[in-house]
Amino acid sequence: MKILVTGGSGFIGSNLVRLLLKSRENSIINVDKLTYSGRLENLEDIQKNKNYNFYQVDICEQEKIYNLLLKYKPDCIFHLAAESHVDRSISSPYNFMKSNIMGTYHMLEATRSYLSEVKTNNEEFKFIYVSTDEVYGSLEKDDALFDENSNFLPNSPYSATKAAGNHLVRSYFKTFKLPTISTMCSNNYGPYQYPEKLIPVIIKKAINGEKIPIYGKGEQIRDWIYVDDHVNALYKVAISGIIGSNYNIGSQNEIANIDLAKLICDCLDNKFNKKKLKSNINFNSFKELITFVEDRPGHDFRYAINSNKINYDIGWKPKVSFEDGINKTIDWYLENLDWLNG
Repeated sequence: MKILVTGGSGFIGSNLVRLLLKSRENSIINVDKLTYSGRLENLEDIQKNKNYNFYQVDICEQEKIYNLLLKYKPDCIFHLAAESHVDRSISSPYNFMKSNIMGTYHMLEATRSYLSEVKTNNEEFKFIYVSTDEVYGSLEKDDALFDENSNFLPNSPYSATKAAGNHLVRSYFKTFKLPTISTMCSNNYGPYQYPEKLIPVIIKKAINGEKIPIYGKGEQIRDWIYVDDHVNALYKVAISGIIGSNYNIGSQNEIANIDLAKLICDCLDNKFNKKKLKSNINFNSFKELITFVEDRPGHDFRYAINSNKINYDIGWKPKVSFEDGINKTIDWYLENLDWLNG
């Protein structure tokens, strides 16, 4: 299968590209603008793979995207490229509007032109839009899980732009019969995650002997999925997903931010030699570095999604337990300190 991945040099994208290349039958075209979170180093180990091609292209450059589609004639597009950090969307929303809304529009238009030019049977092609559970908004502690029929109620500029992308994708399926699928995933963690997200922030601050910032009282709850499980789900969607469908992808690993921070600190107490710390701060446990900071505006309390549809319709279920995933993640960052601090 020929597959074009946008944002393939980012966290989830690089893990997806690496998975896809495990099959010699797959040929991958990675399109990435290489902003701050997209790194060539994320795929350094596969740069010379004969089935891999990289292009530094902005997804808003519709003609360049169209020309790449004509050149390679992919059977599937995974559209992951996006601005994705909530804090950045609050301080600078414009980039999110441009990348997540207009970028998705240009990808859809380029794909529509491509299919009208070279594909006679659109059922053999899939455009998969990778979105987030944040489009559904926030839950209270005892609320039922979001499912694919839940209303979209985004509360940040980031989640609003991703929801807009979802609506665009649906409209192109309904209006133009574009063969699209949308996926909404819970919080990812694992190797290569850019160190502005919560888990790498906790690890980085701790091993540098710095205060670990936790918003509010740390009571916000998130469902965490190991990135390998997510990208395996995406691959299954590409193979068996039904055109026009939406799929939630979650692990049912709900944990409050403060409990997550304490768990990571406990793991680091066992794994990291405090004598290696550059800081002069004396403490017995990394948990002593946890500091509560002013909560961010509109901070959603809880995200949690029902994944029964993808479980039953496609046969996907997460394989990595939260305990194993956290340990693998911490081990990877400790083995790649230059990457973490770079």
